[in-house]
Amino acid sequence: MTQVIAGIVLLCFILVTIAVGVVSSRKARTVEGFLLGGRTVGPWLSAFSYGTTYFSAVIFVGYAGMFGWTIGLAGIWIGVANALLGCLLAWFVLARPARRMTHALNARTIPEFFAARYNCSIMKRFAAVIIFIFLVPYAASVYKGLGVLFSSIFTSASPTLCIVIVAALTGIYLVLGGYVATTLNDLIQGFIMVVGLIAMLLILAGRPEVGGISGATLNLSAIDGNLVDLFGGANIKQLIPNILLTSFGVWGMPQMVHKYYAVKDENSIRIATVISTVFALIIGGGAYFTGALGRLFVPAAESGAPDLAAGYDGVVPAMLMSALGNGVLPNIILGVILLLLLSASMSTLSSVVISSSSAISIDLIHEINPNVKQGTQLMLMRWLCVLFIILSFIFATMNISFIVNLMSFSWGVVAGSFIGPFLWGLYGKWVTKAGAWAGLLAGVVVVGGLLIYFTSSMGFAAAKSLAPQMGVAAMAVSVIAVPLVSLVTKKFDGAHTDKVFGGELR
Repeated sequence: MTQVIAGIVLLCFILVTIAVGVVSSRKARTVEGFLLGGRTVGPWLSAFSYGTTYFSAVIFVGYAGMFGWTIGLAGIWIGVANALLGCLLAWFVLARPARRMTHALNARTIPEFFAARYNCSIMKRFAAVIIFIFLVPYAASVYKGLGVLFSSIFTSASPTLCIVIVAALTGIYLVLGGYVATTLNDLIQGFIMVVGLIAMLLILAGRPEVGGISGATLNLSAIDGNLVDLFGGANIKQLIPNILLTSFGVWGMPQMVHKYYAVKDENSIRIATVISTVFALIIGGGAYFTGALGRLFVPAAESGAPDLAAGYDGVVPAMLMSALGNGVLPNIILGVILLLLLSASMSTLSSVVISSSSAISIDLIHEINPNVKQGTQLMLMRWLCVLFIILSFIFATMNISFIVNLMSFSWGVVAGSFIGPFLWGLYGKWVTKAGAWAGLLAGVVVVGGLLIYFTSSMGFAAAKSLAPQMGVAAMAVSVIAVPLVSLVTKKFDGAHTDKVFGGELR
C-alpha cells in the first residue's frame, strides 16, 4: 500500500510540474527570459526560489541524519544560522547592490559580473570553468540523497532508477520554461515542503518512541547527555565549521546570488528577505530537529554509528518508514513527505543546472564567439542543461559513500573562489583586478592544498571528514585576500569605477 499511495502522489506531482514547464515556455524565448525571467520576478517567487534552492534532500538525508545522530538537538543551530546568516543577512547585504550593479553592467551571470566589474575576460572564463566542474558533484550529491530515500519507499526499485526519474523530470520542465518555470515550481514545491515538514514533525512527535518534545529530551538524554546539550557538548567543534560553511557559503554560490539579479524591484527585495528567512527557519530548524529523533528509531552498531547499510544517509528514511509505514493516513503523509524531499532537491537541481549551463553557453562560448546568434545561444543553453543533468547522473551513480562530504568539497571550492571577489566587488571601489584574482584562486588553492596535505598525512578517509573546515578556510582566505592584495596593487581608473558604481537601483 505504501508504494501504491506514494506512486499516485508522485504521478500527480509529475503532471503538475510538467504543466508548469509548458505554461512557462512562452516566457523563455529569449536568453534573458530563459536565464532571468526578464528580471521581473516578484518577492514570493524570489523568496521561495532562494529558500528551496538552499535546502535540498541532502539536508534531510545527509546533514540532518548525520548531525542529529552525532550532535543531537544542538544541530538545530545550523538551521537557525542558515536562516539568520544565509538568508536574512545575505539578502540585506547583497541583494540591493547585486541587483543594481548587474543591471548597470548588463551582467546575467556571476562570471559576467566578474568580467565587467574587474574588466577581465579571462576571469570570466576561469569562473565559468569552476562553476561547471565543481557544481557537477554538488548536483550529484543531491541525486544520491534522493536515491537513498526512494529506494527506502519503493523497495523493488533501484536507487539508479529513482535518480533517472528525478533527472528526467527536472530536465523537462527546465528546458521548457527556464527560470520562470523554476520559480513557479519552486513556489509550489516550497509550500509542499512546509506542509510536509509540519506533518512529519507532528507524526514523529506523537510516536511512543518520542513522546512529544519533553519526551524526546528525556529519551535522548538517556542515550547520551551530549545529545540534549544546548551547544552540542563535546561535539561543538563539529558544529561550528558546518554552521559557517552552510550559512556563509551561499554568499558566493552562483545559483543563490543569481536570485538577486532577477528580483523585480527594491520593495520586492524587502518582502523576499522576510519570506525567505521565515521559510529557512521552518525548514532548517525542522529538518535538524527531525534528524535528532533518529536515535530513538534506529539502533546503533557497536561502533556507535547507525546500524544501517546506508550509514548516516539512511537514518531519516529508516525513521520515516518505521513511523509511517502502516495505515492509509500515515501512507498519505509519507507520500507528502516524499514530495517534500523531491521538491527540495528538484528546486536545487534546476538552479544549479541553469548556473552551470549558462557558464558554458554565455560565459565561455559567447566569449570565444561574440557573434553567436541569440537563438543559437538559447538552443545551446537548453542542450547544455541536458548535458549537465546527464553528467551529474553519471557522477551520482559512481561508488562515492558519503554525500555530505562530497557536497562540502564542492561548496568549499565554489564559495571559496567567489565570495571574496563578489562581496568586496559590490562595495569596494578600491578593489583591484589583482585583489579579485587572489580571492578567486583561494577556493581551488586552499581546498586543494589542504586536501593533499591531510590525505598524505592522515589518509583520504580522515581528510574528507575535514571538508567543512577546508571550505571555511577557503572562504576566509578569499575574503581576507581581496582587500589585502588590493591595497598594494594598481587601482582602476575613475571612468571604470564610475561605470561600475554609477547605476541607479530601479
